[in-house]
Amino acid sequence: MKLNRRGFIKVCGMMAGYTVLGLNMTREAVAATMDFVGLRQKSVYDADAHIYKVRKSQDNPMIKKLYNHEDGFLHEGPCGHMSHHLLHTHYVDRSARVAALKAKGYKFNI
Repeated sequence: MKLNRRGFIKVCGMMAGYTVLGLNMTREAVAATMDFVGLRQKSVYDADAHIYKVRKSQDNPMIKKLYNHEDGFLHEGPCGHMSHHLLHTHYVDRSARVAALKAKGYKFNI
């Protein structure tokens, strides 16, 4: 198909129109998304301010009881020995067992 000057200008005009239309639709979609995000943030902050009685973990009575210095389960504090023991894991080398299973013919999908 041979494109003359009039056809070229017509195609360029149509492409420009579709580009402007696409940009406007994208702008409206982004604006609607940002409105939704703003409403979601407002509802979360309103719930924090009006619904929940305890907003900070250090004000929670159960946390205070847990870290009580006299009879609390974690009386040493959040960085004490018991919390370190409960929250941290240790590395165990299992490569020898995996190699033994591979030698028996087991296949792994990793």
